[in-house]
Amino acid sequence: MPRNLELKCRIASKAIACECARALGAQPHGVLVQEDTYFVVPHGRLKLREHHPGAAELIVYERPNQKGDRWSNYQRIEVTGSPGLKEALSQALGVACVVRKKRHLFLTSHARIHIDEVEGLGVFLEFEVTNEDAVIAVQKMAELRKSFGLEAEEGIEGSYSDLALNCQLTIDYP
Repeated sequence: MPRNLELKCRIASKAIACECARALGAQPHGVLVQEDTYFVVPHGRLKLREHHPGAAELIVYERPNQKGDRWSNYQRIEVTGSPGLKEALSQALGVACVVRKKRHLFLTSHARIHIDEVEGLGVFLEFEVTNEDAVIAVQKMAELRKSFGLEAEEGIEGSYSDLALNCQLTIDYP
């Protein structure tokens, strides 16, 4: 199962974060409109990510709920052309919550920089370092944090789904 090193934190300004990403030399790759439906599962997380417009993917991942840099093991499965999948999973597992966001995507060497506008939750910055070499990944994460003026402990503990559930943003499907 692939893994990456992540950090997610609240930020005050989308514009300043975008400027920092550009100053770092990260290349902008557009704005993605995403809807993540999180399902009730016994461990880890399972979500159906729908891109508007476009494809969908099923993502399963395990990551500790801790502040700061954290490793995530994940698997992504493209599910384009699978009508009824969301309804079937909703009926079989139950929906924990739905998270809608606009993701401003920047790419740099071995890292994704996401500046997310999350409906009902605010603006967040997320780094995903994709280098499988743990030493290089930790170094790259430190460089990213330094470039954005962040400390590891500034990160949030959970995921957007945890924040949404704490804000009572649960949406039930019939």
